[in-house]
Amino acid sequence: MADQIQPKKLHIKTYGCQMNVYDSERMAEAMGAEGYVLTEDAAEADMVLLNTCHIREKAAEKVYSDLGRLKPLKAARPDLKIGVAGCVAQAEGEEIRRRMPLVDLVVGSQNYHRLPAMVRAVEAGAHPVDTEFPAEDKFDHLPERPATARPTAFLTVQEGCDKFCAFCVVPYTRGAEVSRPVARILSEAQKLVDRGVKEITLLGQNVNGYHGQGEGGDWGLGRLVRALARIDGLERIRYTTSHPNDMTEDLIAAHGEEPKLMPYLHLPVQSGSDRILKAMNRKHTAEDYLRLIERIRAARPDMMLSGDFIVGFPGETDADFEDSLSLIRAVNYGMAYSFKYSARPGTPAADRAPVAAELADARLQRLQALITEQQRAAQHAMVGCEVGVLFEKPGRLPGQWVGKSDYLHAVHVHAEGLTPGHLARVRIVSSAPNSLAGEIVAG
Repeated sequence: MADQIQPKKLHIKTYGCQMNVYDSERMAEAMGAEGYVLTEDAAEADMVLLNTCHIREKAAEKVYSDLGRLKPLKAARPDLKIGVAGCVAQAEGEEIRRRMPLVDLVVGSQNYHRLPAMVRAVEAGAHPVDTEFPAEDKFDHLPERPATARPTAFLTVQEGCDKFCAFCVVPYTRGAEVSRPVARILSEAQKLVDRGVKEITLLGQNVNGYHGQGEGGDWGLGRLVRALARIDGLERIRYTTSHPNDMTEDLIAAHGEEPKLMPYLHLPVQSGSDRILKAMNRKHTAEDYLRLIERIRAARPDMMLSGDFIVGFPGETDADFEDSLSLIRAVNYGMAYSFKYSARPGTPAADRAPVAAELADARLQRLQALITEQQRAAQHAMVGCEVGVLFEKPGRLPGQWVGKSDYLHAVHVHAEGLTPGHLARVRIVSSAPNSLAGEIVAG
C-alpha cells in the first residue's frame, strides 16, 4: 500500500485587531484548499505566515524582529516558505524583501485571496510582492468557509476608512471604504449559523459606515442588523469598530428594537478636548459625542459602552488632558482602551512635536486608573443581576465553563452537561477584576 501523502502544515501568527483574526482565518481557508493544515508550532510548518498590524508603536520593527527569529528555521530547512501579510506588508512592500531576503512573499491586506497563486509562484522560484489595491472583490475569490466548532464567528462587512484621522494609518494600508453587498453577507451568515454559530460579530474598520447594496438600493448597518436578526438560530449580533459620526438614528433605534443586537457598543472618541479632536481631524466635538451617548442610552438604557483614548497627542496640554478625564467621568465606561500616542510614518501627525514621554506616561497612568475604577464598578453592579451567557469552552477548573455575557463580560460557572454554544440565563454572584462568577438559573 502506497504511503499516504502527508498534508502540508501552515503556521500563522496574527498581530493586532479582530479584523486580522478574521483575515487569518480566511487565509487558512484559502491555503486549506491547497492542502495545508494549521499547526501551532512554527518549527514543524512548511509555511509560516505573519499577518501583521500597523496600528501600534514600532509595529514594523516587531515584525522584522520576529522574522529574525525565523532565520535559524529557514537555514535548517531552505524549503520553508515565509510570508508577510497584512498592514505592515501593505505599508512596507518591497522593503520587507530588501531587509529580510528570507521572506518568500509579501501580500497586502486586500490581496490575500491571491495567496495560493503566490505560493505556487514561490515554488516556481519567484518572490512575489502584491500590495496593489485590487479592482476585484477578494471575497468573491475565497473558498467557502468550513464547519466550525465554535459558537461565535467574525464576519467582515466593510473594509477601509475615509476619515483620515491625523494619527491613523488605516486609510493608507486598508484603502478607501468598501462595503460588501447585502446578499453575500446574509448568505455567509446563514452558512455560519447552519454550522453551529450562535453569535456573529460584524467587522469593519468603520463598520457603522456600512453602505452595502441590497434590495431597494443602499443599506445602512441598522437595516443589515434587522435582516440578520431574522435568521433562525442566530441568537446574538455585535459589531465593531464604529466612528461617532456614522452612528445613524436608524442604527441607534435598532439597539432598542432588536433583542438579538447585544447591549454593548465600542465607540472610540480618542480625546475629550475639542482642540485636540480638531487636531486629530475627528470632525466632531466632545459635546457631539456626549449628546450621541445620551441618544444611544435613551434607546437602550442598559447599554455598556467602551471606547479608545490616545494620551499625549502632539500639542496636548494639561487642560486638554483634564477634558478627557471629564468626558470619561461623564460617560462612565464599562471598559476602555487607552494608549500613549506614537507617530505612524506617513500620517499627518507624524512630524508634529510629541508630548514629553514622562508626562505622557504619567497622564496615561491617571487615565487608566479612572477607567479601571469605572470598569470594576460596572462589573460589581452586575452582582445579583441575571444576564444571558453564551458558553464557549471549559474553564481551567474541573466542571467550570466560561462564556460571554450580553455585555461582553467573561462569566464562569460550575455546571454539568454544558457544551459550546449553550445559551443560558445566569445570576451573577461575584465579581473579580477581569471576570464574573455566576450560577445558571435557566436555559
